[in-house]
Amino acid sequence: MIQGSLVVEMRLPNTLRPEPLVLFAQDGDWPVKLALRAVPGGGLNLVLEQSGTLGHWTLNPTEAGRTDVLRLTYSWDAPRRWGRLALERADGGQAQIIDLKEPRPWRLADLKALLQHGPFRFVSTDVQYLALSDQIEPVGPMPSLTENTPIATPQGYRPLASLQRGDLVLTSDGATVPVLHVLKREMPTVGTFQPIRLRAPYFGLLQDIDVASSQRLVLSGSEVEYLFGQQSVLVPACHLLATHTAYRPKIDKPTMTYMQLLLPDHDAPLAGGAVVESLFIGRLRRDKMRLAASLLSGLDRSSLPEHGQSKYPVLRSFDATVLAERRIA
Repeated sequence: MIQGSLVVEMRLPNTLRPEPLVLFAQDGDWPVKLALRAVPGGGLNLVLEQSGTLGHWTLNPTEAGRTDVLRLTYSWDAPRRWGRLALERADGGQAQIIDLKEPRPWRLADLKALLQHGPFRFVSTDVQYLALSDQIEPVGPMPSLTENTPIATPQGYRPLASLQRGDLVLTSDGATVPVLHVLKREMPTVGTFQPIRLRAPYFGLLQDIDVASSQRLVLSGSEVEYLFGQQSVLVPACHLLATHTAYRPKIDKPTMTYMQLLLPDHDAPLAGGAVVESLFIGRLRRDKMRLAASLLSGLDRSSLPEHGQSKYPVLRSFDATVLAERRIA
């Protein structure tokens, strides 16, 4: 493969010494060795040896702690003599990106051996998934709603897939805001992209909806103010699996298409009756390297908003469970 991407999503183990996450070695005409290790302090060390060339990188995105889910993306384009290594928080937050010079192509047989169980590889239980793409995969904020998610508009609910730039949607406070962009991407149905089904009538839902595990709901009300002293809080969908409000549906396909709305002020639209977080991009348009690596790279920078710090705190798993159980009661 002269072009492609390897993606590894993982939780960092709590370790005081280097801990192997992925190890792979293959001999032959094009020998290759890959070693990915967690290092103390919350970072990763990657060593890649291919046909006599050796690459050695240590990465640690700012503010990423040991318990964060991280996604490492190694991309190569041999004809262009260019590649990219990116380590990011799976929630689309902090990221570290390194441009690579003259990366080597991979033999497809080696990549298949890396992805399958066999004697030539070791994969830690802290690794949520390994994935291979024949494209240069983007990094940064990702969509997390399914195509058929009903979104509230002044004319009523419409499938997310039918919306486009310039359409109007309704927010949780009844305001009408324009859609700046609609992002779309096919993602693997594992890790933070494994779908979760949110059950109606919880959280104001009029029907069940499927979202990625990383999608966050905006919850408000008297119990939110009482428990957390906040007007609203963000609850990742994955934190609701311990309650009766959500479950993992049976999915028989390896990938699925996710979409998301980019709104002017990180507004919270209504999705099937529930209030959900729209795409948060912060000040991405000011960072040329991160913007070029993201799904937004082909868009006019002047059409991108700047989102300040998120308006609402993100609840931890235990707090989210407590809040959801009170909603059920």
